[in-house]
Amino acid sequence: MRLDKFLKVSRIIKRRTLANEACDAGKVYVNGKPVKAGFQLKIGDIVELHLAQRTVRVEVLALDESAGKAEAAAMYRELRG
Repeated sequence: MRLDKFLKVSRIIKRRTLANEACDAGKVYVNGKPVKAGFQLKIGDIVELHLAQRTVRVEVLALDESAGKAEAAAMYRELRG
């Protein structure tokens, strides 16, 4: 699944255009490397976002093409540190 679509479907970022902009600005990393919006995610990848005043690190647990509000939170696990 494309990174920008994952960020939207999992509700980490509200809109896909915002996910694209964050990737283009170099604010999104997968496994420690800056990536573009079209990067193909795999289960187990670590996604790191540097947004405004905070940094979000998550591990990809599932890649659902469409997920409801309840399933969206199960698509990733937030990492600390």
